Amino acid sequence: MTNSIHRAFQQPPRPTRLAPSHPLQVFSDPKEAVARLIEIFEANTAFLRKHFQALLDGEEPEHRVRAFYPQVQIVTDSHIRHDSRLSYGFVSGPGRHVATITRPDLFRHYLETQLSLLMKNHEVPVLVGDSDMPIPLHFAFYDGTHVEGGAAAASLDRPLADVFDLPDLTVMDDSIANGTYEPADGEMPLASFTAPRVDYSLHRLQHYTATAAEHFQNYVLFTNYQFYIDEFCRMSQDYLADPDSGYEAFVGPGNLLTKAGETTPCSGTEPAKLPQMPAYHLKRADGSGITMVNIGVGPSNAKTITDHVAVLRPHVWLMLGHCAGLRNSQTLGDYVLAHGYVRDDNVLNQDLPIWVPIPPLAEVQVALEDAVAEITGYDGYDLKRVMRTGTVVSLDNRNWELWDQPELVKRFSQSRAIALDMESATIAANGFRFRVPYGTLLCISDKPLHGELKLPGMATDFYKRQVAQHLEIGIRSLEKMRQMPADRLHSRKLRSFAETAFQ
Repeated sequence: MTNSIHRAFQQPPRPTRLAPSHPLQVFSDPKEAVARLIEIFEANTAFLRKHFQALLDGEEPEHRVRAFYPQVQIVTDSHIRHDSRLSYGFVSGPGRHVATITRPDLFRHYLETQLSLLMKNHEVPVLVGDSDMPIPLHFAFYDGTHVEGGAAAASLDRPLADVFDLPDLTVMDDSIANGTYEPADGEMPLASFTAPRVDYSLHRLQHYTATAAEHFQNYVLFTNYQFYIDEFCRMSQDYLADPDSGYEAFVGPGNLLTKAGETTPCSGTEPAKLPQMPAYHLKRADGSGITMVNIGVGPSNAKTITDHVAVLRPHVWLMLGHCAGLRNSQTLGDYVLAHGYVRDDNVLNQDLPIWVPIPPLAEVQVALEDAVAEITGYDGYDLKRVMRTGTVVSLDNRNWELWDQPELVKRFSQSRAIALDMESATIAANGFRFRVPYGTLLCISDKPLHGELKLPGMATDFYKRQVAQHLEIGIRSLEKMRQMPADRLHSRKLRSFAETAFQ
């Protein structure tokens, strides 16, 4: 028995059948470099799908099957960069800087922009070819397509992991974004996320929102109420009916796509039930439209969705929701423009220490304030009649009203807080962590410290009156930011002194 076990452990490893190799090539044109990334990725994922289908068709695999993500890298021996105004688009110093890439078809414009800036700033070409990071089988299937593990298992007498690479959490962490990454062999990252980490989020977005990543737009609204979504759907139809709006289609859960000028979806399938965090997309041809997501209630949901939307590299995200007003001078329906946060949400403490300040971003703050003025008709000093700027507390306990009130009053007074909710600090902090511009505009729906509670009968008129205006302000502010050059939005405040080159 002992000898047979020993012989089993001495058996040679199963040979590996690799996808055809793609050695590193030099590119001086960003469009050609990205085209090569697409070519490699499509060839390597097709290789995996082909062999998986053969397994389902009953062919017993004799080899382990493996294909690799494409990579892009830049090598420079100088600290010189030719444009010091941008907060991104350059490497932090001499050396070899590398990024593994997934779905380059989805990120084509983004990648072309980033590589163009690198080439311009450092006057060196980039290298494109296979990396040494295997593509997990599940990620060779796009947009939430399921790998039929049961069918595969029926065709195998051993685990699927013995034939294909499966998702590996050890290469999906956020150490680069968190600033804790330790480079190996002097190789520095070009991007905040590895290819498997991006793939993981692309699949999670499909799961949580029931829409494909390709529909997400660069300007994102988060809310915690479905009636904001209902109003967004209604307003989107008005925008689509306006030929001068620039919006071309609307997409809802199930990837139901309705084009401008049409009244019924031309593609997609209505889901049997809404997903956990349904997303809706008012699309423009260049991706500069607006996505709105109902994240539900609580900081955990807020972290979850922003963890995944962040890989799409949006230009800005905003929180539009309701809050508790903490000041006597506030009335129901007033707006709160957050310029600071007390992070009592606790979900990001391990990723972003609580002592890290979350600064207001001037471009976002100005756009929101200007939008409030335009929509409400108040301006200058009169704007204080309907909006206060100040600190927002985000808690992880929805029933905080039942706590000891004197203790709360003392804490809120010491922090100078003017409003309280459950999501805004999380969304802002994750924006800071992932270098995504962020902002918060809340609407006061109750004042528990002053005896004004949010109860169904009391809230109906308030909601009807304020939702449309609040949402219109959010959309107007995003449209203002869309007119800004992208480099103005992506503030230096979001970048550390040793950063990845990609925005």
